[in-house]
Amino acid sequence: MPWPDTDQLFEPQDAPRAVSAMGMEMVTQGWEKEPHAHRKAQLVLAVRGLITCDVAKGRWLVPPQGALWIPSGVLHSMKAVGALELYCLFIAPDLAEALPRECCAMAISPLLRELVIEVSRLPVLYDPQGRAAPLIRTMLNTLEEAPIEHLHLPMPADPRLRRLADALAADPADRATIALWAQRIGMSERSLHRLIQKETGMSFLRWRQQFQIMLALEQLAQGVAVQTIALDLGYESASAFITMFRKILGQSPGKYLETRVIA
Repeated sequence: MPWPDTDQLFEPQDAPRAVSAMGMEMVTQGWEKEPHAHRKAQLVLAVRGLITCDVAKGRWLVPPQGALWIPSGVLHSMKAVGALELYCLFIAPDLAEALPRECCAMAISPLLRELVIEVSRLPVLYDPQGRAAPLIRTMLNTLEEAPIEHLHLPMPADPRLRRLADALAADPADRATIALWAQRIGMSERSLHRLIQKETGMSFLRWRQQFQIMLALEQLAQGVAVQTIALDLGYESASAFITMFRKILGQSPGKYLETRVIA
């Protein structure tokens, strides 16, 4: 596939154009980008591979055929796994007013995917009054209609809840009750119920399930078997894990990934 000319004077995100894009392709076992921010708003589109993005308010996950919207000025870090093909679209703030004001995962239609790819193939210093104008206008209109996906893990700010989150990440198979977790972090069970609802907008059980969904999707993207993932997350059987997965995302793990693989 054609990529932007690296001999151009500007990187796409810094180009003196209201809209610019770039694409990249790599096979990685652990690509990471340290915390950074952009003057322009950014759409990160994953055609292949899986991307996670951390910001102050939580973690977002971008599966294949999904995208992450990052408003301008938001500090974020990113990592990716698998055979990766992604496109980064940069949009000046005044053109992004109809788009979300917070980070969010977006479902990407085949049309929108192809429009973003076509914009990435434009010269960095394209003529803004030329053939690029209708292409970009159509892409922006389509982007504004993209539905939001529920692939967000709210991360609490309270240091006691952060310790809980770190412990879950270190041992996701730990099935301790909320009463035991409250004891571990020095709170009453009632206080833990109230605090996690306040900071994440979810009950403890629902937040833990979302945590497990995020971990499971990362492993699925790396080809780990469902049975192995279920055991790693502390489920007694693969069927119990699949039931939880279907309840949250509306599909079994296999079906979910199948719909996100292109030829």
